[in-house]
Amino acid sequence: MNQANPSISPMLHPEPVAAQSLFQNRIGVLATMHRKEQVIAPLMQQTFGLELTVPAGFNSDAFGTFTREVKRAGDQLQAARAKTQQAMQLTHHTIGMASEGSFGPHPAFPYLPCNREIVLLIDTANELELVGEAVSTHTNYSHRTITSLTDAQAFAAKVGFPEHGLIVIADHVTDSRPVAAEKIIKGITSEAALVEAVQWALAQSEVAHIETDMRALYNPSRMKVIAQATRDLIAKMNSLCPQCGTPGFAVVERRSGLPCGLCQLPTPLTRSVIYQCQKCGFHQESLFPDGAETADPTYCSYCNP
Repeated sequence: MNQANPSISPMLHPEPVAAQSLFQNRIGVLATMHRKEQVIAPLMQQTFGLELTVPAGFNSDAFGTFTREVKRAGDQLQAARAKTQQAMQLTHHTIGMASEGSFGPHPAFPYLPCNREIVLLIDTANELELVGEAVSTHTNYSHRTITSLTDAQAFAAKVGFPEHGLIVIADHVTDSRPVAAEKIIKGITSEAALVEAVQWALAQSEVAHIETDMRALYNPSRMKVIAQATRDLIAKMNSLCPQCGTPGFAVVERRSGLPCGLCQLPTPLTRSVIYQCQKCGFHQESLFPDGAETADPTYCSYCNP
């Protein structure tokens, strides 16, 4: 495997003409039923001239739902890939796209909820699979058990309702147990609808469950993160391998060891990143990707044990 001089940064922002030539004036399919084309399609059209269509009647809920009635098969990437491949089979397009989101504690700050979005592009004509990613703590992802309409209204006031939709479930909910579809009311976007849903739920159960509707069309905060992931995908599409010119010359590994600015011992902070081409295997190390050649002693286990 070839390796370039590690002190030289890879060409991360080459002229996009070569990338545009691969995607321009082509039509692709976006596997969604939740209006994600509103943020993904304009960015792809403006950058590459790539037109995206949405297949009529496509049911992305068959690949998993946030409301637990359909468990997602596999991880985020596997789910996005399955959606993309099915949409491509239905439409016979050689370019397909899908996005997939997840919600939970931030990996570095567990007390903060976060939203991780990926946007996948598969191009069978050029044998490419590229993934954009964004992680954000700007999410209203939340839920609680309620026993009254007052509880529900207090929750709604904290999560950006009615701009952000809500879901009410007539049951006590745990992540380990599936929920029957007939016990769920989704897409609640008005006070009247909220009142009706809560009264319906509490008439069936002593306690009910309320949560934010994380489907993209009911969640403007999530839409913004999907747009961020799309921009990351575009950057990777424009990042060409210095050896073979294939799009997607992207980071595959981060190496720690940034030296402490006081004692010069290695710290857990990133010292370099490795870029690699998925087609020819060429790889390149780029030093100090965050712009600093030393770490603050705060992060040093010797200076700050």
